[in-house]
Amino acid sequence: MNTPIRRLSFVVMAMFAALLLASTMIQFVQAKSYNEKPGNRRALLKSYAKERGSILVDGNAVAVSKPVDNDFKWQRSYPQGSTYAAATGYFSFIYGTSGVERGYNDLLSGSSDKLFYRQLPEILTGKEPQGASVDLTIRAKVQQAARNALGNQRGAVIAMDPKTGAILAMVTSPTYDPNLLSTHDLNAVQDNWKQLTTAKNQPMINRVIGGNLYPPGSTFKLVTAAAALESGKYKPDSELDAPAAIKLPGVVRPLPNVTGRACGPNDRTTLEHAIEISCNTAFAGLGMDLGQDKVRQQATKFGFGQQLTIPMNVTPSTFPGNLQQAQLAQSSIGQFDVRATPLQMAMVSAGIANGGKVMRPYLVQTVRDKNLDVVQSTDPSVFSDAIGSDVATQLKDMMKKVVDTGTGRRAQIPNVEVAGKTGTAETAPGVNADVWFTGFAPANDPKVVVAVVVEDGGTAGQEASGGSVAAPIAKAVMEAVVN
Repeated sequence: MNTPIRRLSFVVMAMFAALLLASTMIQFVQAKSYNEKPGNRRALLKSYAKERGSILVDGNAVAVSKPVDNDFKWQRSYPQGSTYAAATGYFSFIYGTSGVERGYNDLLSGSSDKLFYRQLPEILTGKEPQGASVDLTIRAKVQQAARNALGNQRGAVIAMDPKTGAILAMVTSPTYDPNLLSTHDLNAVQDNWKQLTTAKNQPMINRVIGGNLYPPGSTFKLVTAAAALESGKYKPDSELDAPAAIKLPGVVRPLPNVTGRACGPNDRTTLEHAIEISCNTAFAGLGMDLGQDKVRQQATKFGFGQQLTIPMNVTPSTFPGNLQQAQLAQSSIGQFDVRATPLQMAMVSAGIANGGKVMRPYLVQTVRDKNLDVVQSTDPSVFSDAIGSDVATQLKDMMKKVVDTGTGRRAQIPNVEVAGKTGTAETAPGVNADVWFTGFAPANDPKVVVAVVVEDGGTAGQEASGGSVAAPIAKAVMEAVVN
């Protein structure tokens, strides 16, 4: 064999080896990831050939597949429309999946290895296997209360069981109807998608766990207070400087209290009273005294900067780095570049309510096969030990005073002790503040923790505060649980 032919044979052999390697990688190594891509039409069309499992709330289907007389064979339907869209997500032939529809796709579609042996009878008889059903932790009564209380205001509401991390309600507003994306009229789906994704009010964003996040305002004072108590340098009755305004290093404009007055006689107040009346100057000075490392470390223990799935990915909340003193002062009251999801602020309150332990939030309780046998279930687990139990008790007592006699009085529930913290967060010059409330009830045996944010002051506009707008929403949600 002459040299040119020998070289050509080597090239051909190398090409065959490359082809064999590529086909092996695609068909065996990468096959699962390709199949699970949200927009994989071939996988989606295959999934339409069998009945997709239902998503349930209190035993009632909020996402269900119905037989249809066309090539798709099954139609995904959302009987409650937009009520549970933040949790279920959508199932679309063109645009794939989101929410629980994506997070539990392999079980809902019946393609999970966990279902293989359970599906053997159908496989052996040539029948299409049926997907598993997914039971959400959401409670219909609590979800409806949150939806009604928030109304048409832009914002979000999250309710959880602080002892387990189970999510009891997840409402984001505005929202959308998943039926608009699950219809088999593909032209209509494309039109609906364009309208939803280009809408100025961004209805496709789940504001509970993502989007542009929010400055948490004075609700972040819980984190600063926790850092102070954990440091051992401060107690609830420790006195702090609390003038009407505080001069910040390198900044011309002083940082004022909302009231324009000092927070106590002789420009002094206690840590406990500073939480109760939400004193800006006291907490700005407290943050600078503690130092950014202690405040940031405490925020991290509550979950800031950490990855979380519920099963949807949660955008990590942030506490900025490399702060100058003035920036630290502003960050210590939840301003400057501090950004948080409502879920994150609910986790802060949940840690306080649960004796210092933050439980890992979750949205799915059980997965069942067609015979209603449990395929998998979620066991409560600890996300972090954020604070000591003694500090948690001290903060809980402070938060009770916020609702009893402080800025959160409109969260009071008759015959039920409530703990909470309000927040009013400036976002931009000339724009109404975002308003917050986070808290729990009953205070001494918490069954529900909530976080509420209302954008741009909601219907109250520039007159809004966390106590006047967000607290009543939280009250309605907590009442749905405790009553």
